[in-house]
Amino acid sequence: MCGIVGYIGSRRVIPVLLQGLKSLEYRGYDSAGVAWPEKGELKRVRAKGKLSILEDALEEFRATATTVGIGHTRWATHGEPTRENAHPHTDCSGSIVVVHNGIIENYASLKRELEAQGHRFSSDTDTEVLAHLVEKYLDGDLPEAVRRALQDAEGSFALAVLWAREPDMLVAARKQSPLVLGVGEGEAFIASDIPALLPFTRDVIFLEDDEMAILDRSAIHLMKITDGTRVNRESERVTWDAAMAEKAGYKHFMLKEIYEQPQAILNTFRGRIEPETGEISLPEAGLTPETAKKLTRIVLLACGTSWHAGLTAKYWIESWARIPVEVELASEFRYRDLLIDDSILTIPISQSGETADTLAGLRLAKELGSRIIAICNVLGSTITREAHGTVYTHAGPEIGVASTKAFTSQLTALYILALLLSSFRETLEHETIKQKIAGLIKIPETILYHIETWHDTSKKLASRFYEATDFLYLGRHLNFPIALEGALKLKEISYIHAEGYAAGEMKHGPIALIDRTLPVVATIPRDHVYEKMISNVEEVKSRRGIIIALGEEGDENLSQLTENLIELPRLPDPDLNPFIYTIPLQLIAYEIALARGCDVDQPRNLAKSVTVE
Repeated sequence: MCGIVGYIGSRRVIPVLLQGLKSLEYRGYDSAGVAWPEKGELKRVRAKGKLSILEDALEEFRATATTVGIGHTRWATHGEPTRENAHPHTDCSGSIVVVHNGIIENYASLKRELEAQGHRFSSDTDTEVLAHLVEKYLDGDLPEAVRRALQDAEGSFALAVLWAREPDMLVAARKQSPLVLGVGEGEAFIASDIPALLPFTRDVIFLEDDEMAILDRSAIHLMKITDGTRVNRESERVTWDAAMAEKAGYKHFMLKEIYEQPQAILNTFRGRIEPETGEISLPEAGLTPETAKKLTRIVLLACGTSWHAGLTAKYWIESWARIPVEVELASEFRYRDLLIDDSILTIPISQSGETADTLAGLRLAKELGSRIIAICNVLGSTITREAHGTVYTHAGPEIGVASTKAFTSQLTALYILALLLSSFRETLEHETIKQKIAGLIKIPETILYHIETWHDTSKKLASRFYEATDFLYLGRHLNFPIALEGALKLKEISYIHAEGYAAGEMKHGPIALIDRTLPVVATIPRDHVYEKMISNVEEVKSRRGIIIALGEEGDENLSQLTENLIELPRLPDPDLNPFIYTIPLQLIAYEIALARGCDVDQPRNLAKSVTVE
């Protein structure tokens, strides 16, 4: 989710790059940098922290006459958020410079090979490998060197490359990370998102996967990375205003982030699971078979949405790894007389890595001898620094206060960690692990295929129920935490009172609330508790409650129970249902809040990261 800008034309380059980076600052904000050629050499200025720090550092260079350059605002995935790890990155000679968004999965092996060949590295990032690969292949033809370098790289990338000895050319490329080219009169632009282009042009070319572009002041040439064949594509006219462009055309960041979940899930499992062999690679967790076999208990520690992710993972870990799991609210955890020692693994879960209660709980568990493996989205955050190991999610920055893609990314990381524990403890057959990996890999495509339909149905349901004053959410087994999360989303952004319950608990109190005005949202996949859920929903219907059901396509039982139905695909493995059932609930909450005129991205009284108790 880093931000990339590039420019070649007739304007002074520093103001252009800074304006572009300001438009993309929402994509990453732990460091930033720019580079440009001057008198046959490269100038490079980088800074840790907010973009304003880089802007101050560039004050003396604003009047430079150079009219070509690249820039970057970073969201760290490899290497701490430091000045040394900030982009742009150079090769050994300092004449090739690269900015990059994405993850180079095989960077460690490439780095070892390049070091053996005499290349010297100055950062901990995966991106620097690309600069050295280009240097390795460069023999006077920059586009060909970039093309060959990218054939060695595995993973995802959007990048821009500049060579001081050929300052009238920029090279860009893309695979599974967005990159847009801007077309102007005697000038061309590169950006990872449209907002950076709008102050200068509305004519754009969207690079597609496995394509690269050569930009000069007169033209943009496209070609395939695989074989260098020419690609012809006309530019398109963008009609968005600047605010809409920042959200990629979506009305709110929350909606954009809901739709980004397939990519966030993919980014989180990419490079960590191997479908052919069933191998799982999480070296950053610092977990070994020996330590996994000695564990007597696991504590999942979290707040809010992250707590719901932990509740879901409890089912996976206990079922697969055969080890007791407690899911603790961090705000209560440290005020108890804790039974924690070195036989217990504590897993704090936090999007920001700065949640005050979770951090305090981590510290107490660590003092008592527990091993700590964090689940976190922000590299270099306090929780990741204090944990013994970390499994990073790769959701990118989440701007909307109500968490969406961070939740499903946490589920992904926990799912993989649960499989790793099962493998180490030898409690699941290897073939079963392979099947579960294969199922997870298909989830992003499944969501992409169905999300528009779910959204259309959510809009219709919102138009019927946005004036309700209360909602009840029901689920069983893996979908009980999803019911809790669905209710939380509705409360957070629509200000409607909503409660999530395990459906079997309905007769222990909540059933007294049911009347003809109460919408009851029930998650009912055809799993081993399906008949129980049908029975619970029949109880709601007999008391004239309004049923909104989420269930599998073609389920005639549900279609007879209610006309308020969201249909989801039947997954071969019910353990994966939380990944898809949570998304329609997010969309229902979003559309109801929208219909009520609420501030979806910044709901009242809430903050994105709770850094005080």
